[in-house]
Amino acid sequence: MDREKPAVEIGSAVSDSGHVSLEGIHGTVEVPHHQAGFWQQWRAFIGPAILVSVGYMDPGNWGTDLAGGAQFKYGLLWVVGLASLMAIFMQVISARLGVVTGKDLAQCCRDWYPGWARWPNWLACELAIGACDLAEVLGSAVAINLMFHIPLLWAVIITGLDVLLLLSLQRYGMRTMG
Repeated sequence: MDREKPAVEIGSAVSDSGHVSLEGIHGTVEVPHHQAGFWQQWRAFIGPAILVSVGYMDPGNWGTDLAGGAQFKYGLLWVVGLASLMAIFMQVISARLGVVTGKDLAQCCRDWYPGWARWPNWLACELAIGACDLAEVLGSAVAINLMFHIPLLWAVIITGLDVLLLLSLQRYGMRTMG
């Protein structure tokens, strides 16, 4: 008896709809052979590690950390530790999900949850993204304000124009921007 081929094989980057996850960058990073030397392996993975590290130390986080530290001193230090542990845990399970399924979290949610759950899930994600981006915009605007003594409103506008510039440059591809 012939068995139907599953829509997605384990380890595949193609979803049930046939869409490749992040097609602009999928498979563009060369990874050295597993028997390559330490320094070759290190060079391949240090770039993403630095990007993740910088992502945690952006102006929005600095502004929030300084304001919280000034007001509460060491009383909320446990929150920083707990948030770091949660971030590590989420990154590990997200990496495992991607390695095993070849999909990102959004694609797995789309494939697993019932159809009615997609819209509330999408709305909650958009609200969370907006809340995070608000802190980033304000942190960048405060940094511009402190460095160049530009009024905060204009610093927010400059930050928004900077984001639009980067978004317009994305059409040239990820590798050409670096």
